[in-house]
Amino acid sequence: MATDLLRTKGYTAVILSFFVGYAVVYNYTEGNTFYKISHFSTTTRKPEFLNEDRAPAFKRPVFNRWDENTCSKPRQQFVFIKTHKTGSMTSVNIFQRYAIYHNLTPLIARATSYVSWPFPPAETDYVHTKGERYDALFGHMRYNKTWLRSKFPANTAYISLIREPLSHLKSCMKFYSLPNLLKITSINPVKTFLQHPWQYKNLSEAYFSFCNVTWDGTRNHLAFDLGYPTEGADDLEAAESYIKELEYDFTMVLLLEHLDESFVLLRRLMCWEIQDVVYDSVPKNVRTYGYKSYIPTPEELANLRKWKAVDYLLYDTFNRSLWRKIAAQGPDFYRELQFYREVKRNISWYCHEERKRKPNLTITVEASNWSPQFVVNGDYCTAIETRELTLMKKIRQKESWEEDKRWAIVLPVQNVQAIIKGRPTFKYKIEEMNYARELLQKNKKQKKHVYKKRTHPRPRGL
Repeated sequence: MATDLLRTKGYTAVILSFFVGYAVVYNYTEGNTFYKISHFSTTTRKPEFLNEDRAPAFKRPVFNRWDENTCSKPRQQFVFIKTHKTGSMTSVNIFQRYAIYHNLTPLIARATSYVSWPFPPAETDYVHTKGERYDALFGHMRYNKTWLRSKFPANTAYISLIREPLSHLKSCMKFYSLPNLLKITSINPVKTFLQHPWQYKNLSEAYFSFCNVTWDGTRNHLAFDLGYPTEGADDLEAAESYIKELEYDFTMVLLLEHLDESFVLLRRLMCWEIQDVVYDSVPKNVRTYGYKSYIPTPEELANLRKWKAVDYLLYDTFNRSLWRKIAAQGPDFYRELQFYREVKRNISWYCHEERKRKPNLTITVEASNWSPQFVVNGDYCTAIETRELTLMKKIRQKESWEEDKRWAIVLPVQNVQAIIKGRPTFKYKIEEMNYARELLQKNKKQKKHVYKKRTHPRPRGL
């Protein structure tokens, strides 16, 4: 009897619909068994991340297979030294998000995101809290061990990000307009420079007169950001000693070329969750230029290794450190890395593709051996896609800190442009603006004087 019923047209349609629906959902999640599809209510809501005081829905996941006892208490005091031209725009988003979701008190600049660079920190340049208690720092700042130790607890984790020195040089060449500083006019300034880098030494060293600091964007920029002086470029013994100290002081130095491995290791060392270290797979601030893909000759590479010897020593040290720490984690590390990449890939698919078609759709990342279950919704996507300064505004609003633009720091690239044009450098934007205003008024007076001189009538009879 039951068999006869199943053969009827109505029941056959129901069964076929079930299997077709299952196949669609399975394909929807790319075959990953740790994803589930769910829906919000169809009512329109404001994005929680930008409009509400409370954290997004994904903040507190439901625990399942993941055992919170596999890691000790999460480390919630950290300093992220944001280095220049290392892809740090992507990484800083992770640290800003973590501070927001966990209600940490960050040390931030009074305006924009620069706390201090290249000058030492000053009490007037950051927002002071009651009791001078801080949990996090993630703005641009030149590493200053003594000052940071005076502001943060002893158990604070120190983190930074560096990249391979050749790619870093290319990026700096483009960003800072270094060919103009070096007076190189060739189509491939990197090749021209690497043929004889020492002949450009007097041009490549930029002197910031307002703080009595010399910086070289072609030489050891990474080491400079981490506190090593430009004047020590040829003292490799001092450099080696300094880098050993950095290796001891820093919990983790991320490598741009191995960002996934770096963040999985960071998650483990900090006892964070996978949702905390997922980053947007769409790169931010990517620039295209003709010499970006240039491969130097062996002779040019040898010159580069000598010229940027301190940066190479820094990179090689933390490259070895990364793989040594990963090896200590055991084979389970690579299983987590595979899981992390799959999670990141599916979140990217959801945020950049599927959410546009179905705004109310969510995905649930099931609990694993490395992380609890969490929900990815539109608010999570907004969070990982939001740029640094927008998140900084969110932090200021949350803490009721007004941005005081009188104390905005002049960006390094702006001071480099000033040096190229033969103009003075400044610490604060307001000083730069006052100088520009005075210069404009002076030029107007000179033009007016010349105009009067030209239009003065000649005496008659001559």
